[in-house]
Amino acid sequence: MSNIYIYNNNLISLLNLVDFLLQKKIKPDNIKDNSFNASLLDRTIILNLKEDENIIGKIINKLNAKIFNIIYYIYLSNQENKELIIYYFLLNAYKYPDKILALRNLRCVNLSLKIAKQVSNEAHKLKGFVRFKELDNKVLYAKINPDNNVLFLLAKHFKRRLPHEYFMIHDINRKILALYDKKEIYLINENNLDLKKLKESENEKEMENLWKSFYQTIGIKERKNEKCRMNFMPKKYWQYIIEMSEEL
Repeated sequence: MSNIYIYNNNLISLLNLVDFLLQKKIKPDNIKDNSFNASLLDRTIILNLKEDENIIGKIINKLNAKIFNIIYYIYLSNQENKELIIYYFLLNAYKYPDKILALRNLRCVNLSLKIAKQVSNEAHKLKGFVRFKELDNKVLYAKINPDNNVLFLLAKHFKRRLPHEYFMIHDINRKILALYDKKEIYLINENNLDLKKLKESENEKEMENLWKSFYQTIGIKERKNEKCRMNFMPKKYWQYIIEMSEEL
């Protein structure tokens, strides 16, 4: 029978649970969030630990901010058993704090760095692929369909780029929106917003047509390289890229 430890579906809860398990020298068979459906062969364990936000500072002080960012990116990934990967990465990071990132011969380290890089790369690509539409209330609205949960990373980026605009970024896969009100970023479930009431502004179609014309005009047919374009702009992102949607 597998012992599976359950945490509330957030990073703070997970880190407090992992910290507790490491302190008690408990090696879990797995760690899952509270939406996990256990089988008859699973024994789920709920510890109801305090969600202490100081756990982030504790990890950074014991290790460093770079290692915490790797853990954060793993948490944002769609990797199966990511919680267990974080557990073993932290276990070894505490053992070898000064050289953990160089120990790529350890499977947990190699896998952790690979996952973190994938999440970082996807977030970086989407910074260039997000296409905002202007709504009739002057709010900018964009849809994305990322593999990993990079919504908040993107929202922080556009907060810096568009500090004086109201905007919403909608993660269609996870049914979550990031809302920016010129001050703070809020993450809300799409069920808390009546999306049917979102209407494009009168000028939006005209702006989209101008953008498509610009895209087509600057293209040089003789230098078209489909393979290169697919490498830089994977087809899975085309659905919500205005100038590419018609090519699907």
